[in-house]
Amino acid sequence: MAAPMKGQVCVVTGASRGIGRGIALQLCQAGATVYITGRHMDTLRATAEEAIMKNINKAFWEIPASIWDDINNVGLRGHYLCSVYGARLMVPAGRGLIVVISSIGGLQYLFSVPYGVGKAACDRLAVDCARELRRHGVSYVSLWPGLVQTELMKEVVVKNDNTDDPLLKQLRSNFFSAETTEMSGKCVVALATDPNVLSLSGKVLPSCDLARRYSLQDVDGRPVQDYLALSSVLSRGSSLGWLASYLPGFLRMPKWIMTLYASKF
Repeated sequence: MAAPMKGQVCVVTGASRGIGRGIALQLCQAGATVYITGRHMDTLRATAEEAIMKNINKAFWEIPASIWDDINNVGLRGHYLCSVYGARLMVPAGRGLIVVISSIGGLQYLFSVPYGVGKAACDRLAVDCARELRRHGVSYVSLWPGLVQTELMKEVVVKNDNTDDPLLKQLRSNFFSAETTEMSGKCVVALATDPNVLSLSGKVLPSCDLARRYSLQDVDGRPVQDYLALSSVLSRGSSLGWLASYLPGFLRMPKWIMTLYASKF
C-alpha cells in the first residue's frame, strides 16, 4: 500500500476518541508519524460534548456556565495555543497545514449558544490565521464534518430512545447513514497531500465538498452524504420540505442563504 505521507510529522489533539481518533488512524495509515494528545475517558467532570448533548434545546440562561468554560475558555483557547505553537514549527520550514474541526453550528443554530459561538470562533480563527500564515507557505482550514458516528453520539442519540426531543429524534434517524470518524481523517490526508492546498487556506471546508473534490468515499465504502444539497437542506424541518424529493442532487444550498434562513432549517 502506498504511504503518501511517509516522513511527515503530525500532531492530533483530542485523539483518544471520536473524530480526533479517526483522523489519527487515517494519518497513520497514510504513513505519517503521528503524535496524539487527549483526555482520559474516566474523568470526573463531564466533557463539553457530553454536557452539550445533555442540554439540547435548553435556553442559554438554563445552561450551566461550566459548559461555556469547557468550550470557549478551555477548548477555544486550546485551539489557539496549539495553532500558535504549531505555526512556530511550520513557519521556519516554509510549509505546513493546520486543520481545526468545526461544524455547521458555526453558521446556524445547533445544540446551544456556547456551541454555536465556539464553532463560529473556530471558523474565524481559520480565516484570520490563514491570512497571516499564507506568506509563510502554511495553510490553515476549518473542516466541517457532517453527522458523525462518534462513541458519544451513539450513546446519547441511539440508546436514548425514550426522548421526545425532535432534534434527538432527527439525529437518531440519520445516525446509521452518518460519517464514520475516519472520514474526517481521509479529508485531512487528502488536504495534506494536495500540492495546491494553499489555495484552500482560510476556507471553511465541509466534508461533503472535500469528498466531491478528491473523489473520497467513507472507510466502509459508503458515499458521503451531501448535507449541503438543496434537497437535503429543505428536508431538514423546512416548510418547503415537500420540494426535496423533486430536486436533483447537484443543486446545492449556498452558505449565505443558509445563514439568512437558519431559523427555518
